[in-house]
Amino acid sequence: MLDPKLFEDFTQRVSGLIAKSPAADIEKNVRSMMGSFFSKLDLVTREEFDTQANVLARTRQLVDQLTARLDELEKTPK
Repeated sequence: MLDPKLFEDFTQRVSGLIAKSPAADIEKNVRSMMGSFFSKLDLVTREEFDTQANVLARTRQLVDQLTARLDELEKTPK
């Protein structure tokens, strides 16, 4: 069976090598590029989306109520 200390030591050494390698710089550059790319898009947050979805749902409900009332008024003779 493997010694847990040996496994921890191996993990720390690999992590140290990765941190010192160009992979860390590549990751940083990719994150920066992706951040720049997404900032140029016209995106909204989930909170903004949910707020607008609620507004739309209330508006649909109001339109349905007004349509029903209009249908009722059109049925009554003058």
